[in-house]
Amino acid sequence: MREHLMAVDVGTGSARAGVFDLAGRQLARCVVPISIYRPLHNHMEQDSEEIWSAVCTASREALSAAGIDSATVGAIGFDATCSLVVRDRGGAPLSVSTTGTLKQDTILWMDHRAIAETAECNAIDDPLLTRFGGRLSVEMQLPKLLWLKRHMPETWEKAGLIFDLSDFLTWRATGMDLRSHSPLASKWGYLPQPPGARPDEFYARIGLADLAEKAGLPATSHPIGLPVGSLSEGAAAALGLTAGCIVAPGLVDAYAGAVALFGTSRSPVGDHAALIAGTSSCIVMLSEKPISGPGCWGGFRDAALPGLWLTEAGQSASGAFLDHIVKDHPAGGTPTKDRHRVLLDQIAERLAEEGPDFGLPTSVLPDFHGTRSPVSDPLLTGTIAGLDLDRSLEGLLRLYWRSCVALACSIRNIIDHLPEQAGNPQHLFLAGGLADHPLLSQLYADATGCVMHVPDGCDAVLLGSAFHAAVCAGIFDGTEVAGAAMRFPLRAVHPDPTRQKALARDHALLRTMMRHRNELAVLR
Repeated sequence: MREHLMAVDVGTGSARAGVFDLAGRQLARCVVPISIYRPLHNHMEQDSEEIWSAVCTASREALSAAGIDSATVGAIGFDATCSLVVRDRGGAPLSVSTTGTLKQDTILWMDHRAIAETAECNAIDDPLLTRFGGRLSVEMQLPKLLWLKRHMPETWEKAGLIFDLSDFLTWRATGMDLRSHSPLASKWGYLPQPPGARPDEFYARIGLADLAEKAGLPATSHPIGLPVGSLSEGAAAALGLTAGCIVAPGLVDAYAGAVALFGTSRSPVGDHAALIAGTSSCIVMLSEKPISGPGCWGGFRDAALPGLWLTEAGQSASGAFLDHIVKDHPAGGTPTKDRHRVLLDQIAERLAEEGPDFGLPTSVLPDFHGTRSPVSDPLLTGTIAGLDLDRSLEGLLRLYWRSCVALACSIRNIIDHLPEQAGNPQHLFLAGGLADHPLLSQLYADATGCVMHVPDGCDAVLLGSAFHAAVCAGIFDGTEVAGAAMRFPLRAVHPDPTRQKALARDHALLRTMMRHRNELAVLR
């Protein structure tokens, strides 16, 4: 009997696999790291064969930890970052690296090499741009593809299959080249309603008239409600599953989190949003009608849940920024998840002793990798004010906490600048990264004024992919039935009025630093 589900989430630095039963219980979870290569500033690359190997290892180990028969797994769902995998016409890797290293065939989503190409795309007056807040992001695929065509002509000449990472995973799993509507609408410019049409006219206007041929792009996107196929014999053996296992279309990773959080909660879409916090932070809203505006991407219908329009905003670097703080400080060390938790536990003790002024006079503007929202600008930079020569652990704790405060206040600033039709969310589902740490969930509640709803004992992104796979495979008769069956507990965290008063100062500090950044830019 097919009574279990497998979910795979490929993040920036690791592949995670989870096994779930049909009641939404997470039976096992396994994480396998993935390498990131940085040959030049703003160039970030990966090896898609290493990614696939990590996916297979994580899947097998999760199955072993769950202690179930692989024949009971009825469906598998993949979600991933919007990284770009480049292959030739036969499916062999092609280098995207200035080093020429063949195995580095993947441009990581947060790679910023295509800043000039992004500006050129955005200088074109085209209605397509309105779906992306008036500006494509350097994180999206089209500027990267234009960079690749210009700077690596040999790779471009040989290219025949170029994938969004989630589509690459379903291709490897099934041998079927069906491209999901979730990434094609939100990152490749396909029309927002499935099956979305390929925007050939826009591609030609930006110098990518041959993109459909070079990337093997279909004329229309594959709807998320239809399976890609079943696992091939080879992929099933590598993943530890059986060839009868149904494969769902790939999802953008943050959107998979929204699938779980909205799909199982029965919450009204108008006053709820999801905050998926990882290497970056994504605010995901679902609505009955499309929402668009500056600093937002969307709306895209059926990019997460059928019948609903998705709009996204967020920060380009949040977890990545905190990693940077830890790595660069003499008392930091390696920024593992456990290291972050230890630091947060120690900060909680200092806050109990010293109160909300802990960490002052340090103030932080956290845009160290540009911004997505309220404006999309990869050239904006961050600032740390109030530093001294303290190299101790205590100094790290103060800097780390003030960075957390700045990130949370920045989320409030993004919410305040959402398009009017998005309303003003009063509830935020919080998932991913360190979201389950009580210090951070309380901080985000206090900084945003929203009630935070935090998954209890469950990886929401993985559950979203499992939920999606179950519906796609027909295990449940639609999302409402699946949502009722797979509902999981959420812990509510309410804003603390006392802490909110203290954070009013931090909101003011953030706005002041933004103004100073603008003033300095004029003087340069």
